[in-house]
Amino acid sequence: MKEEKDYIRDITEIRSMMERSSKFRLLSGWAGITAGLLALLGAFFAYYVLDFNPGGELQISGIIPLNSQVVKVLLLATIVLVSAFSTALYFSYRKATERGEKIWTPITRRLLTSMFIPMVTGGVLIFALLLNGLIGLAAPMTLVFYGLGLFAAGSHTLAEVRFLGLVEIVLGLAAIFMVEYSLYIWAAGFGLAHIIYGIYIYIKYEK
Repeated sequence: MKEEKDYIRDITEIRSMMERSSKFRLLSGWAGITAGLLALLGAFFAYYVLDFNPGGELQISGIIPLNSQVVKVLLLATIVLVSAFSTALYFSYRKATERGEKIWTPITRRLLTSMFIPMVTGGVLIFALLLNGLIGLAAPMTLVFYGLGLFAAGSHTLAEVRFLGLVEIVLGLAAIFMVEYSLYIWAAGFGLAHIIYGIYIYIKYEK
């Protein structure tokens, strides 16, 4: 009986080791919370300072001027994206340092590849939409393709990432049918959803 328990314990430990080596587990709940706060701040700035409402201007004709409201919003979105990615990298690096692990491994490369292929594809599509003046669809598409990236990356990391991806996809599809509310839905997807996800990850894995 004792030997059987030992075998079960050994199998459990081996299984745990294999799972750790095949999954990226350096994600931090604080990264999600920070990304969500940055997104909410960006949406607030776009709406109240830049007076941007994607539903109010579904389509424009001609080349977008460099000093236009749309270009300013795109610049703001880029700043938010780079800031969020940088904080996620920082928290992951700090977590890896605390555990004495390397952050750049084959599983990290697979995760980033799985995530960025849908996101880069979406970026090209969104750029094409903007070139054709289809402003209203840009925000919903960012949610959809970001969600697809998270869902693809979820197979290489925490299961919660895949669920977050599904939430982003659903919100993005909803925003396509409710373009007048797409900025609010964008804020819910990139802001509130990330904050809830981050709090959950922190309580479950880090607290």
